[in-house]
Amino acid sequence: MSNRIRHSRRNPANVRASQARISIVLNDEEVFSYALRNAYLHYLLLPRNRQKGPPPAPVPAIHRQSTAVSFHDLMREFQHVTGTKSSKLPKDLLPLLRTKMEQVWMGHYNHAEYKDALVKRTFATFYTQFTEKSFYKNMKDTRRPEDLVLIFYSSATKEIQKAKQDDSWKWLVDSHVALFVRLIQHCLKEGGWNNSYPELVTRMHNLETKLLRNEQNLTDDAGPSCSAASLAQQPMVPLSYNVNDMPLVKVVSKLFNVPLSTCQSIIDQFRSIWTERAALQDLKAYNNSLSLNTHRTLKRDDFGSDEAFEAWKKAEAPEISKLIAHVIQTNPVELSKSAAPATGVRASIIQPASPYRMSMVPDGYSYGAEHSGDGEGGFEDFDSPYIYIPSDPRQYYQAILAKCLSYDFNDPELPPPDTSGEGPIKIMSKSSTDLLTELSSRWRLPLPSRMTLFLDCIRELYHEQQINLITLDAAFLFFKENTDPNWPDWPIQDQNIQRQLLGILHDDLLREMYEILQHAYDKKAVPHGRVLYILDCHILSDPLFSPPDISEFVAQLKQGLIDKSMDAYNILLNDIPDDADQMDAIHVHDTADNLVKLTEKIQNRFKEPIMGQVNPTLILVEIVYPKFAEDSRDMLLDIMEVAKAKGEEVPVDDAFAVYAKLCEVRRIYLDVFPKNNYPVKIEDILADFVWRWLQITDSKVIGWVDAAIQQDDFVLTTREEHGREPTDDERHTASVVDIFRSFNQIVNDLKKLEWQDEYQMAKFSTALAKTVGQGIGRYCEVLEKLFTFEMDRQTPEQEAAATQTRQQRWLALARDAWSNQEKIEPFQFAPESCVKLNNIEFAKNQLDKLEATMDAEKIASVIAANAPPITQRRQVSYVFTIKIVEAEDLKAMDINGASDPYVVVGDEHQKRLHKTRVIYANLNPRWEETVEITVQGPIVLAFTIWDWDTMGDHDCVGRTLIKLDPANFSDFLPKDLWQDLDTQGRLLIRVSMEGERDDIQFYFGRTFRTLFRTERDMTRQITDKLSAFIHHTLSHAALKNILSKGSTLSSVTSLFSRTGLTGARPAGAQISNLDIAQALDPLTNYFNENFAILNTTLTQSAMIMVMSKLWKEVLVTLESLLVPTLSDKPSMQRQLTQQEVDIVFKWLNIMYDFFYAKDEVTGEGTGVPADILRSPKFHELQSLNFFYFDSTENLRRTSERMASTALAHQQAARQRLTGSSGGFLGVPGGGGTKRSKSVLHSRNLGTMRKMKAEKRKEAQAVPNDDMILRILRMRPEAAGYLKERSRQKDRLAATAAAEAIVRQSIQSGGGRMSAIGPAAGARR
Repeated sequence: MSNRIRHSRRNPANVRASQARISIVLNDEEVFSYALRNAYLHYLLLPRNRQKGPPPAPVPAIHRQSTAVSFHDLMREFQHVTGTKSSKLPKDLLPLLRTKMEQVWMGHYNHAEYKDALVKRTFATFYTQFTEKSFYKNMKDTRRPEDLVLIFYSSATKEIQKAKQDDSWKWLVDSHVALFVRLIQHCLKEGGWNNSYPELVTRMHNLETKLLRNEQNLTDDAGPSCSAASLAQQPMVPLSYNVNDMPLVKVVSKLFNVPLSTCQSIIDQFRSIWTERAALQDLKAYNNSLSLNTHRTLKRDDFGSDEAFEAWKKAEAPEISKLIAHVIQTNPVELSKSAAPATGVRASIIQPASPYRMSMVPDGYSYGAEHSGDGEGGFEDFDSPYIYIPSDPRQYYQAILAKCLSYDFNDPELPPPDTSGEGPIKIMSKSSTDLLTELSSRWRLPLPSRMTLFLDCIRELYHEQQINLITLDAAFLFFKENTDPNWPDWPIQDQNIQRQLLGILHDDLLREMYEILQHAYDKKAVPHGRVLYILDCHILSDPLFSPPDISEFVAQLKQGLIDKSMDAYNILLNDIPDDADQMDAIHVHDTADNLVKLTEKIQNRFKEPIMGQVNPTLILVEIVYPKFAEDSRDMLLDIMEVAKAKGEEVPVDDAFAVYAKLCEVRRIYLDVFPKNNYPVKIEDILADFVWRWLQITDSKVIGWVDAAIQQDDFVLTTREEHGREPTDDERHTASVVDIFRSFNQIVNDLKKLEWQDEYQMAKFSTALAKTVGQGIGRYCEVLEKLFTFEMDRQTPEQEAAATQTRQQRWLALARDAWSNQEKIEPFQFAPESCVKLNNIEFAKNQLDKLEATMDAEKIASVIAANAPPITQRRQVSYVFTIKIVEAEDLKAMDINGASDPYVVVGDEHQKRLHKTRVIYANLNPRWEETVEITVQGPIVLAFTIWDWDTMGDHDCVGRTLIKLDPANFSDFLPKDLWQDLDTQGRLLIRVSMEGERDDIQFYFGRTFRTLFRTERDMTRQITDKLSAFIHHTLSHAALKNILSKGSTLSSVTSLFSRTGLTGARPAGAQISNLDIAQALDPLTNYFNENFAILNTTLTQSAMIMVMSKLWKEVLVTLESLLVPTLSDKPSMQRQLTQQEVDIVFKWLNIMYDFFYAKDEVTGEGTGVPADILRSPKFHELQSLNFFYFDSTENLRRTSERMASTALAHQQAARQRLTGSSGGFLGVPGGGGTKRSKSVLHSRNLGTMRKMKAEKRKEAQAVPNDDMILRILRMRPEAAGYLKERSRQKDRLAATAAAEAIVRQSIQSGGGRMSAIGPAAGARR
């Protein structure tokens, strides 16, 4: 045992056995002497060839009783040593053996002894059996060489008996089996397994030798007469005794750096002592000691159990017998004689002539110094020392092993160990392995002893830094590959040595681990994986290793990594200028980026914690990241302060890039330490840059919109470019696409910031929604102006009429009036006008997607939950929604007794705010147009009705003023205001108000309302071009024409009828359904012609919308035939007769079928959907049949009953909402009355559809007596009830408003204006 192991930490429980051993101090002379003599012995025992000479005289054949008996005896001896790893076949040998057998039977194997036809036939038969799946799998699992040889023997016997009918088959079987064994040895050599499987190699060699008997020549095809007896008569080649012929002597010479000449001299000097007989004497003496259980061999005390000792002893005896047989085989005649040892010379008194003096070998422990003779073979003196076995074989073996390792590791020609697992591990050269194999065999060192001594030498070399981790790993793999893992069967001393060397290696590896991790944060770190691998797979997993407490080491390692992490961070800071004037935001960005890259690099280096306890990545993040957060904050503040002092601004893009990188740093820190608080809130530092970016965007959006419109020609090119009709998705042009591409881009840019402060992000999104709304408002404004200009563009006939003189114009009007003829032609709608309507529809859908992308509802809830309380009153804006509904009894301004009225809305500074469309030839016009006005206080609006004239100035029909005071609309409920004109008639205006809010849903709602209002106005301009003919066709005059007998349907109808139906009706003829339907033919044909023009450009949904508006116009026109408008004054309109009512309702059904356009085959509608056609107005018209001819008294009672039911419904609704903590949709002042229309209701298409459905549902659920009141207007006797009912409505409305104001005042804490909307908070 080496001094280093002897003085290491030792396990007290296992000290007893090791203390009993006596160690001697070795010197190189003694070690060299024993190495040399054993190397020389190896030479003596090498097989020798026979000399060639004349053929000897034939000798009688030797007849054996049975070759099977002798062969099975050989196999029993071959099978005697089993159980060790090196006695089995290597894992990868079978495929190589299969290839070589295939080469043999195919005749491709380049060895003469395998060329015989019978040999190839025998191998071919066995090859078939060998490649069978079950046999091959079984051999692959067991890897027992004896099974393979026995099966080959059985196969060869059967095949040779077929070929040879005489007794020669017995000799041929042995020869063929020997060839098979030799082929296995070829595979072992070619695969490099000779060193790894020494026992298997020895057993296969011995088996081949015994099968061949006296070196039978396998290439001879003779019988037994020329084999054993004849070859034995030839003399052997004599030994040269030249060291150049001694392979192991050359190895010893190199290891000990002794010249070969010196080795030759020593051998010549001791040749008479170092003989085969001396080797045989050593073996017999050892065998005798083994039998007598003396201390010259291992004893029971050297093992941990009786089973282990008996197993070793049982395996040792046959090995000694093999060695003895091998020695005798070299010279069986001489060594088999009973001869005494050489006289006059003893090893103890021989003195070498060389500098390597042969000192007397004292009696040591191992394998003892005591001898007892057995008298057998003439070897009587067993007390004399061994000639070839040293006193302490362990120490001598370890000394020689150390020299072999040192020499081989310093040999540049020797390749480094391969740890890939693709082949056997090779630590030493073949020559060193052969020498150590020879020594271990002669000195009878057990395999565990050899391997522990090997590992101890490796430990010493690693401690002295003579080998690296790769070699250490390879050494452990070699150790495991060649060692019996059943360590309780090892000698106790080997177990102790293994424990001690593992402990020392563990400490050395920890020390190296610490040194390696000191470079963990360097740019190029030292790999640490192999250290961990060796610790985990070779040290900690070893059952003989007892893990020590490493808490102190872990603490030191963590502290060292903390120091090194700060050093690495300081290196990153070296790139930042010390002067703040030279510092830039990019410096902060680059430092953060380098820190993240360093973290990723460390994470890749250390994917798992070191030894499960130390994580360099966590240490870096925990120590460096908070420090960098504070440093980056200070640097950014300094950069912004310097820029402000210079009158400059830090670029927004640089700030955004810095924010993204700082957020990445923060995310990494919080992912690692989720319970910790990040020391710096980055958003508070960089929020100003986002506001500046939003301001820049807001200032550019109008320019984007104008540029997009200017570059758009609003022409569809699908027909020209692709030769087909465009789909609905292709019926818009580039301007709306470009605009929303820009909007989506800025929304995505804001999202890409991944702003972590939810409240700030919500405020940013709200401001961006306002900007988007301004851009879309601008787009709607410009497109509507262009659309209006194109719709009002004069036809060539109108341009020609414009060039006429005043007198010519009057004459033309008089002529047309006298003839009562109007030439009605389909309006030539310009394609670019229809495309603009399509663009508005596309904008609605895109805005709805944008609203969903921004998640406006979530943003609004975040602001509501986090908005700070308002500490001071701020400037409040209010949005008034003014709907110009209708007018009554206007003054006739034209010579035909009618007017063409339109309304102009202006403020108190005479600024025009809105202009309605013109309603031609109507003294009771209905516009239903809406305008929104944003104010911050009371405002006076002027509503002026003008009469449109083709020639000359337009005439003023009447005027009225309205003061809009937010205080008067604090209930946020819509109010209907009948305003008397200063001339004649009155105007109905519906006004509602809500506070303008800094709320994303408010901005989206207002934008949607802008789009819908633009779409509605543009659609109304289209329908206005067609409504004149609707009014003409569905008129009182048309009713008269149908009812009048002997007259044509209409002079105008004849001009537009495609069927040519003209002429007089016979007197007394009844009115048929066909007559009623034909009266509508001009109208339906007119619709079809215009629909064909519109359908070429409009999308399907836009087309449905236009048709729906026309249907509504039809309903309103038919309604005006039946009843006057709602008012508290009696009407001059006459109630229709039953026959006239029947005609009107038949017209209603005919027009319903026309717009529904039911397919005759499928029965499904192809026009306007039925749910649109069956609108509340449609149901109101149908309900007229129930009340139209009822008595006035019944109508009054029905009206009162409906009013009572509606009142109860409203009171129940107010009671349900009494407990609410706020106004409607969060707007204070909603109270218990729900607004029918609000900006928040219009925040997306979904809410608008929902509001529309709720409105229709509510209209159907709550009875309404408006239609009865309109019927009563035609009953003079009901004038008093009309006034009473009007006052009742006013009182109910005032009561509801007062309740709402009181409730709002209580909720907001009082104050005259406290209930009016929330203050529009600043956006920051």
